[in-house]
Amino acid sequence: MTAETVILVLVVITALGFDFTNGFHDTANAMATSIATGALRPKTAVVLSGILNLVGAFLSVEVALTVTNAVVRIQDKTGAPKAALLAGGGSGLLLIILAGLTGGIVWNLLTWLLGLPSSSSHALFGGLIGATIAGLGIAGVNWNGNGTKLDGVVGKVILPAVMSPVIAGVVAAVGTWVIYRVTAGLAARYAVNGFRWGQIGTASLVSLAHGTNDAQKTMGVITLALIAAGDWTDTHSIPLWVKVAAALAIASGTYLGGWRIIRTLGKGLVEISPAQGMAAESASAAVILASSHLGFALSTTHVATGSILGSGVGRPGALVRWAVAGRMAAAWLITLPSAAIVGALMWWIGHLIGGLAGATAIFLLLCALATALWLHARRTPVDHRNVNDDWDAEARTPVGAAS
Repeated sequence: MTAETVILVLVVITALGFDFTNGFHDTANAMATSIATGALRPKTAVVLSGILNLVGAFLSVEVALTVTNAVVRIQDKTGAPKAALLAGGGSGLLLIILAGLTGGIVWNLLTWLLGLPSSSSHALFGGLIGATIAGLGIAGVNWNGNGTKLDGVVGKVILPAVMSPVIAGVVAAVGTWVIYRVTAGLAARYAVNGFRWGQIGTASLVSLAHGTNDAQKTMGVITLALIAAGDWTDTHSIPLWVKVAAALAIASGTYLGGWRIIRTLGKGLVEISPAQGMAAESASAAVILASSHLGFALSTTHVATGSILGSGVGRPGALVRWAVAGRMAAAWLITLPSAAIVGALMWWIGHLIGGLAGATAIFLLLCALATALWLHARRTPVDHRNVNDDWDAEARTPVGAAS
């Protein structure tokens, strides 16, 4: 087995590790409101979400192809890797991808520890962009497609990041307002029970949509690594084994729960009712599925958060914790550049050591950082038993991440 093959294996393992963190980081996007309103028991919710993420991963490849072709330029127009541009050839390109994945995973784990629902997608793209700039220069990033249309990072990543939470929020606000108007004369207990049943359907649809959008990002990265190693040249398809591996990884992570972020979205942002939850989930599913069809690699976290805020705005007299929302927005703004810095630093470490030893050093450093963050999280555990405890921003800031 050559050194390049070993590095490729490390990249694939790390990519699936990112997919796993993406799963538990984003479970809240689909299930936080259903858990908060009691529509689903916590453990039932994560099992259902995991299964539907697994199914959703096989419904499309448009987002995967966006990641392969529209974020970084490691292949030429024929699909061949640009190994000649970089010291180390194909191994050098794989080092960029490994460093980028490390940046994404570190940011995912840090924000999970703090209970902040930041974007796994932007953490991934930030890590890849930072490592690519460090290794290939700024021209290595596909900023604006082919120059005639917005199909690069600007059009496929940044614009959806800005627009999607606004659109989802408006849709959820209007939907919530309409729901309360239509059900104004209905007995409260009938309305609550009906909306809780409705939430099960809409939360399931969001889980399906999440699998369709987010699992594909790891598929795209692994395919990118195969191109860098010269083992794949088709930029219009994804290997079947990559689809299966990515689907299983994100489903497993989803089943784990990500309870800290579920708590923040379900209890810390809006005091949510079943009607609001159903409206928020419906808006999230509609925006995510439409974006997946168009190949937009948007943040499902941004969409879900925008929808939940919109449901609070649309319900007269609802409590919205704007201070928590502001801190979340601040985390959104720094996600991509922060992950980019980590990705660039990891590339420099690997580059200075060089070759297989450099890639191994990055991988071991990632394992050490992940273990440290996990051990720190055990000091203030959040799980299915306390995820629905009353939110107290002052008393529970380390757990609820209000600061």
